[in-house]
Amino acid sequence: MGSDAGVKLLLDTHIWLWSLLQPDALSPRVAEVLEHEATGLWLSPISIWEALMSIERGRVEVDDQPSSWVRRAIAAVPMKEASLNFEVAFESRFLRMSHADPADRFLVATAKVYELTLVTANREVLKVKEVPLLPNR
Repeated sequence: MGSDAGVKLLLDTHIWLWSLLQPDALSPRVAEVLEHEATGLWLSPISIWEALMSIERGRVEVDDQPSSWVRRAIAAVPMKEASLNFEVAFESRFLRMSHADPADRFLVATAKVYELTLVTANREVLKVKEVPLLPNR
């Protein structure tokens, strides 16, 4: 598998949702790393918020009420919570990112503060040089 074994990953919201709803959207490399037993999976509360909004707005379809589905999804795959804290909030303002999306800024800041590799397919986030990235390509 290579150097990705045992890595600590922060899943971008779309990667988390794809892993549950559209696993074929994951690249073979990302799918392999997510499945590896030594991989530590982390999720930000920002992703919970983004997922709920996407479901409520009809951009993501699930088979239950948004909050019920998200709670089940959280319980289904054990992940550590990368809490939104003071340091993440401060770091989000000091990132060198041209991308202004606040959720993306919080996710990048979370990866930096918690020393996690951010898994994403977001082209704007993939331009960031301040955190390790695992691109879904």
